Amino acid sequence: MDPTAPARPALRVIHQSGAIDLTAAEAAAGQFLSALGISTASESLRGTPSRMARAYAELFSPRAFDLTTFPNDECYDELVLARRIPVRSVCEHHLLPFVGTAHVGYLPGARILGLSKLARAVEHFSCRPQVQERLTKQIADWLQCHLEPKGVGVVIEAEHSCMTLRGVQATGSSTMTSTLLGLLRSDARSRSEFLALTGAAS
Repeated sequence: MDPTAPARPALRVIHQSGAIDLTAAEAAAGQFLSALGISTASESLRGTPSRMARAYAELFSPRAFDLTTFPNDECYDELVLARRIPVRSVCEHHLLPFVGTAHVGYLPGARILGLSKLARAVEHFSCRPQVQERLTKQIADWLQCHLEPKGVGVVIEAEHSCMTLRGVQATGSSTMTSTLLGLLRSDARSRSEFLALTGAAS
């Protein structure tokens, strides 16, 4: 690689969404609670519609970040894996939270990624109404597109409130999803190493 080549500018990653109207959200939250027979007249509940609006606005607002990559000067060709990245999202079917951990790894190509950006990518796609299957694939596809590695793997394990707090009330249950791309899908040794290190193979 040419050491005199100019550095590649970092990609600024911003979640494109509609404008947030906290005043309208607070009014709607108050109407929602009232429709469910919950009065907000007491001192402790008076501010609840406002808190609800701000809480959901936070859940749906990922922080912007720079996708910082660097030349793979050493031609490193083994797995890079960030384990136990916290996942916090909201089920799009019931708007109840699901939380868990993500394991995100890749086999480097010409460039390597700043390690914190793996966690940033997880947050970027988590901060919106989601289903876990889509979330897993979005993270993997996005890294494959922007980093162009030899392979990408994402495993997410999460507990869904819509299963544990309502409906079947399956307390303690968790859901695991995975997406493997490139060599992490096609090469048996690389796939086995990734799954073993994430614990998904046990």
